[in-house]
Amino acid sequence: MIGIDAIDGKLLDAVQAGIPLVERPYRALGEGLGLTEGDVLERIARLKADSIIRNIGAIFDTSRLGYRSSLVGFRLREERVDEAAVLVNAHPGVSHNYLRSFAFSNDYRPAAYCPYNMWFTLAVAPESQLGLETSMAVLARDAGANAARLFPALRVFKIGVRLDMDAEAAGVRKETGNFFTGNGAVGNGLSPTERQIVRVLQHDLALVEEPFREVARQCELDVEAVLAGAQELLQRNIMRRFAAILNHRKAGYAGNVMVAWPVPEEKVEAVGLQMAQFRAVSHCYQRPAYPEWPFTLFTMVHQKSREACEETVAAISLEAGISDYAMLWTTREFKKVRLKYFTEDYAAWEEKAATRIPSKAPLEPSDQAVAHGLAR
Repeated sequence: MIGIDAIDGKLLDAVQAGIPLVERPYRALGEGLGLTEGDVLERIARLKADSIIRNIGAIFDTSRLGYRSSLVGFRLREERVDEAAVLVNAHPGVSHNYLRSFAFSNDYRPAAYCPYNMWFTLAVAPESQLGLETSMAVLARDAGANAARLFPALRVFKIGVRLDMDAEAAGVRKETGNFFTGNGAVGNGLSPTERQIVRVLQHDLALVEEPFREVARQCELDVEAVLAGAQELLQRNIMRRFAAILNHRKAGYAGNVMVAWPVPEEKVEAVGLQMAQFRAVSHCYQRPAYPEWPFTLFTMVHQKSREACEETVAAISLEAGISDYAMLWTTREFKKVRLKYFTEDYAAWEEKAATRIPSKAPLEPSDQAVAHGLAR
């Protein structure tokens, strides 16, 4: 990490936890750290200039805004990957898109599996005419996927990337608390004013003493109304937190891996809660298993190196008593942005896509396809 001292580390931990929703948030941050408002502004400006802080803004619960979302897995031939990434990335509801490779624990090999190699998140707006399944089907056909699956979250045990700036151990640090305050409920009960507040708060917060004055101007409200509206969204768990998002690599976290665990249904809850306690685990979900995909729990692990990731995963495996797992390592990053809500881009994409709806359902790997080499 270039240019990060001990005070920067404490500040980065604080801004990831949450920015105070008050008229002078940077002064409030400084008071908790023994820094002046000017020092906080200067340090954050430098950390942003060095691309360590990506942005500061509201982090929303997608489902509570009325959006439907899912992780998606595509199986693509190598020669199709680049073109497919461009087509997939064009959907406004795709915020993250990666090419991933498989590595299994010890001698573990599932009896049958399909190595989905492109993994991305897909969201559709509350007013969507096509819906999640049809949108994925259009993307699968356009991309030339050999196989495609939706992996929606059935249960969320933890969500939220918070890189531990003081961690010295290889991912064994634990944390306690309520890692996910939502209950998965889908809602669409926002007023027009609340929608406007969401539209503005999702953008990067200015580095000035009273940044919410500009937010209020764009919302055509006074500052007190904006802050009260933001607090209301936070209390209703529509906003998960108002915080900084860091650039993993620039912050010293060069390693990240998605781990898929074949946990029996009756053990999913206990194991999911156990895995969520590891500080290095940023996301922990239960997702559906399929004949060609026997994995029920997904965890995202962020660490300072690949080796540290492997040590963390081994520690999780030992404590949870789950020795079989698949590690999906990122080999290419095609897209990584904040999802934008309540824009016209979704309707525009669907209008064009409506002429390309496949006559058949998305490709699902057949037992024969898995047995005859698609999965190998």
